[in-house]
Amino acid sequence: MNNLLSTSEALKTLSTTEKVGQLFMPAAFINDTEEDIQQLEKLISNHYVGGLCFFHSRASAATNFEGKKKVVVNENSFKVLKDLIVRYQKAAIYPLLISIDAEWGLAMRIENTPQYPYAITLDANVKNIDLTFEVGKQIAKDCKAAGIHWNLSPVVDINTNPNNPVIGYRSFGDNKENVVSLATAYVKGTQSEGVLTSIKHFPGHGDTATDSHLGLPVIDKTKAELLENELYPFQKLIENGVDSVMVGHLSVPALTSNKSIPSSINKDIITGVLRNEMGFDGVVISDALNMHAVSKNYTVHGELEWLAFDAGNDVLCFAEHIEAGIQMILENATDTQINKSIERIWTLKEKAFRNTSLEQGLTDPSSLNRKIAEQSLTLQIGTARVIEEFRRTNHCTITIKRYSNNQSEEEISASINEMKNEIANETDVLLLLTPPQIKPTNKFGFLQQEIDFVNQLIQTKKVVLYHFGNPYALQFFKIDKTTATVIVYQNFKEFQDVATEHFLGTLEANGKLPVLLN
Repeated sequence: MNNLLSTSEALKTLSTTEKVGQLFMPAAFINDTEEDIQQLEKLISNHYVGGLCFFHSRASAATNFEGKKKVVVNENSFKVLKDLIVRYQKAAIYPLLISIDAEWGLAMRIENTPQYPYAITLDANVKNIDLTFEVGKQIAKDCKAAGIHWNLSPVVDINTNPNNPVIGYRSFGDNKENVVSLATAYVKGTQSEGVLTSIKHFPGHGDTATDSHLGLPVIDKTKAELLENELYPFQKLIENGVDSVMVGHLSVPALTSNKSIPSSINKDIITGVLRNEMGFDGVVISDALNMHAVSKNYTVHGELEWLAFDAGNDVLCFAEHIEAGIQMILENATDTQINKSIERIWTLKEKAFRNTSLEQGLTDPSSLNRKIAEQSLTLQIGTARVIEEFRRTNHCTITIKRYSNNQSEEEISASINEMKNEIANETDVLLLLTPPQIKPTNKFGFLQQEIDFVNQLIQTKKVVLYHFGNPYALQFFKIDKTTATVIVYQNFKEFQDVATEHFLGTLEANGKLPVLLN
């Protein structure tokens, strides 16, 4: 796909209707039906769509965020993705810019593809920035292997709210300087392979308790506070050179004269703050326009798309009403507005297609994941000597981990009762704990009886706890009463191996907890 016009040629050659079509980046679903695929092909060719954002399936995308549809596992998703990209490119008159959310690798969207650690894990070894550079580089290689030009990451939100339902583990922590250092390394690693990035979610989604997939979060801070915290990483990364900025669906009253308009469609915030005050003149991409924070408030087809463009977005991601949106933009936008966005988009396309490479395979994450596991392992409570003394006792080991998402409460309760019987006469317990889910909804998936059991265990026995998951989940447990607590962050095999070696005394814990726990 090197038959891309230059930016100057595109501005002269494309009709106004074709230019407006280029603004749109609808969702493409890897596991769609043939009928759906053909409909998207027609949309691409008939309306000159500029790019696609890939999701696993309609059941796993933001439209189904409440989980009403069952996500079907497709072991062959990666090959399907590659084939679909080729097919959709053939349907396009002008080469498509292909994007995906791959914050911790293609595994965020696609089965049987490499998964790298979450951002919060990378922050636990903030002293070793090179590892984060390598993560960005490796993920970029996998994107290229699929035919993807644009990784819509990293998250540069400062996660200052432990109850944040949607950022949390996706953030590089609650320290703004660490967020800047790690995000910069990730971006540079990605760029080293010629893959585009997008920092998100402007103007900062970290201090929220509402999920913007479902409702509109409010950031009720002064402008001075925002400049000091939320906006700080964006400003620093803009100064270092980023390809694009994704604008989130947030209410930020201090940055606008109309606080009822979300940031993603707010001209004061995008054109006023991001472009004029912060000096960003690259591509601005909206967060998914199907998300309920905005979509449920605009029922006239095309209106939301027009408002998003008029506010300053160049790329309209996950727009659902493309034909109506094109028409409304054609009726309301000036040629200057349209041409400026096309200039930005096409410059990005030229950069993306200049860096296409020959066919290559997926990366092997094992070696890098092992290094990160060694550097991030965090001894939060206790000492190495205390664990050494515990290891010499006649301790027993219990594991709390869901091996199936279909376990009933009755089965979980029976398992707890069995463990209670096993440890009734024990005094020393090695507890291996893995939260059922990475997100904080419903107490990270723990049942209250599981939480009560662990806390009773901690208060009545000598417990050494190894925690394989989001450290925020530890807020439900009385870890200060444990003999020792070690945070492992991930449940990958490499992390499990490192935890085992640490317990056996052959490896030190080098990490530092990247967030404050309540």
